[in-house]
Amino acid sequence: MKPAKEIRVGNIIMVDSKPMIVLRSDVNGSSRTGFTYKWKMKNLLTNSPLENVFRGDDKFDVIVLDKKPVTYSYFADPLFVFMDADYEQYEIEEENLGDALHYLKDGMECEAIFYDGKAISVELPTTIARQIVYSEPAVKGNTSGNVLKQAKIENAVEAHCHIVQVPLFVSQDDVIEIDTRTNEYKRVVRN
Repeated sequence: MKPAKEIRVGNIIMVDSKPMIVLRSDVNGSSRTGFTYKWKMKNLLTNSPLENVFRGDDKFDVIVLDKKPVTYSYFADPLFVFMDADYEQYEIEEENLGDALHYLKDGMECEAIFYDGKAISVELPTTIARQIVYSEPAVKGNTSGNVLKQAKIENAVEAHCHIVQVPLFVSQDDVIEIDTRTNEYKRVVRN
């Protein structure tokens, strides 16, 4: 059993004896008042959506599913197609990919997650490198403190381009590392 605060987008949990995939998680509250987690979920058996709010100490059974290394191949509207080393293809629905949509790139390696023999989602590496395709230049005078700016990163799916907060010294065409668990900038990759 895991508390709600340790559940991540893409995890499969049991809610009322139904296997649910967490598609989105919004956190509210403070350490003083306690945190609540509003989750958008989908039933893996019926595909019916569900939204619910849980306290941080509510506990859930996390289902460990089969995983297999795959690479992202292409988008076949409305499905995303992944391929394993044996050239077996797996189609996954857009709504099951969650935050992975922000980072998909042709040939990207990840792990497909299977439930009842069907690929239902993917799990990304915890750290990935992406090139910044657009970033505003630093504004003169905004150099004191921990000032951040927005940067758009490369992505295979234009509709899901992701914006990352980066330090002012990061510029367009830089390659940065991103923590896919928190969607946060980690560092610039220097060659």
